[in-house]
This record gives sequence, C-alpha cells and structure tokens, in this order.
Amino acid sequence: MDSVDLNVLRSVLEWRRAGQRVVLYSVVQTWGSAPRPPGAMLALRGDGVVIGSVSGGCIEDDLIARLQDGRLADDGPPVQLVTYGVTRDEAARFGLPCGGTLRLTEERVDDWGWVAELLARCEDHQVVARELDLTTGAVALSAASKTDVVSFDGERLRAIYGPRWRLLLIGAGQLSRYVAQMARLLDFEVLICDPREEFVYGWEEQHGRFVPGMPDEAVLNIQTDERTAIVCLTHDPRLDDMALLTALNSTAFYIGALGSRVNTQKRRENLAALGLSEDAIARLHGPIGLHIGSHTPAEIALSLMAEIVAIKNGVAPVQKKPLAVVAQ
Repeated sequence: MDSVDLNVLRSVLEWRRAGQRVVLYSVVQTWGSAPRPPGAMLALRGDGVVIGSVSGGCIEDDLIARLQDGRLADDGPPVQLVTYGVTRDEAARFGLPCGGTLRLTEERVDDWGWVAELLARCEDHQVVARELDLTTGAVALSAASKTDVVSFDGERLRAIYGPRWRLLLIGAGQLSRYVAQMARLLDFEVLICDPREEFVYGWEEQHGRFVPGMPDEAVLNIQTDERTAIVCLTHDPRLDDMALLTALNSTAFYIGALGSRVNTQKRRENLAALGLSEDAIARLHGPIGLHIGSHTPAEIALSLMAEIVAIKNGVAPVQKKPLAVVAQ
C-alpha cells in the first residue's frame, strides 16, 4: 500500500473524532491508462476539504462538486459506485488519458472504529486486509500477506494496507542528514543509530528517531522486516561491519554501506573472514547508489535514495560490476 494513503486514513480518523462528516473514495477498477492504481484513496470532509488523490485533479473537483450540489445525501446508501471516463468526451472532461476509465467506491464513514484499528495494526508493522461490503457498508479487518493485492468482485472490495517503509541509518554524520531529509520527503520512517555522542548534536526529532545501543543491537531492536532498508554511513568498519553482520542475515529489502570499490572489496573479504556466508554477503549493496556522477553529500544522498526506491518498487537498478569475495 502507498503510505500516502495511510495519511488519508489518519486524516479520516482525526476528522471523525472532531465530529466532521467524511466520505472516503477508493479506486476499485481502472481500464486503459488510468492515473491512479486500484487502492488509491481520497477523503472528502463535510466542508469540502480533501486529502489524497484518485486522479490527476479534475475528478477531485467533481467529487467536491458532488458534495456542494447536494448529490451526497446523508440518508443515502452507505456505499455506492461512481464511474468516470466511460466515453471519450468524459475522459477528456475529467483529464483522463484517452480511453481511460476509473471506478470508485463512495463510502460514508459513519463507524470509524475500523480506521483506528487499521492504523494501530499498521503502526505495529502488520499487513492488514480491509473488506468492504458494498451492500451494507460493513467493514471487516483481517491479517494479510505482503503479496496480497487489491481485489473487487462487484460486491466486495478487499484492499491491502501495510506499515510505512523504514530506513535505518547507521551513523549520524553530514551525509546521513541529507539522506534523512530526502527519505522523509519520500515518506520513509527514518531511524538513526550512532553510539558516538559527538555526532548527535543538531539532529531535530522531526528528522528521525534515534535508536539507542550499538549498531548490531539497533538492527535487532527495530525488528527488521521486508519493509526496512539499512544503510551504514559511518565510514568506520568497527561500526558499519557490526551492523552488517546482523543486517545481512535479516529480511531487510536493502542493505548498503558507504565506501569506494576498493573499500567495499575489503569489507566483503572481512565479512567472509568473520564467517558470513557468500549468499549473505551478496546482498550487500556497495558502492551505494545509482551512478549519477555524485560528488557532494546531497548528490550522494540522491543517488542512494534513487537506488532504494527503485528496489522498493521492484525496478532493477542498473547493474554494477560485481565484486568478488575472497575467502580467508
């Protein structure tokens, strides 16, 4: 699930707790070149305020108009389907690509208990399925797998929600500050571990959360999972390799360490000498980042986050020349 949609649900919960009327829209089906995938969400508050997106913008305008011109009656059905872009003229009117069609559920959020429960489960790093009965408006939550996908059979919508992607940075130096800023813009939860007190000054709480202890302890304590990336940026093998020995045997989807090709080769040899398997060492990304000719800390941070996002999204980055592991 796109974590942007988690922010939509957080707003739904806040608005309903404040007594506001809320209608939730979810993309359930698309045909042609639709601008947003199934599962994308938008919440419309009773005064016309919106959060989220189901299209490029024109459909959002029409959804607000439905509220303002009275098409959203309080005594209407709790859920109904709304379709846009059936004809070529409608596709042009609503800013959809030629031939694009979009179907949404229009769901009145009366009982918002499921929103609070779903968000709590995601905060606990669970993957959750939400099943919406279009006839009654009833919502049921259940455990789901990270491989599950959105499904809709005309009567029930089953949408999948998961926790935010996380980035654990080993080291709190200058480069880490740039990486943290970019990662937060990309909606990653940022965690930092650095036992060197000298590097902690100047970090604000909104830039990330510090994890106490040594790097290997931090990798264990955050309960690393498939939605976690770990990057070692201290340039000190005593700290970086400590984290890597634990991280490379975890389920983290990305594990990288700062260093030149020569230093990366030495690191791989050291990890092999410390007993790490070839398969585990092969998971290490280094030198980190996509090749964009980076020189400054900001450019290195950009190349790193581009590589992490590519792998997160299932896009294979440009392959680098592999480094051999020399057994000791």
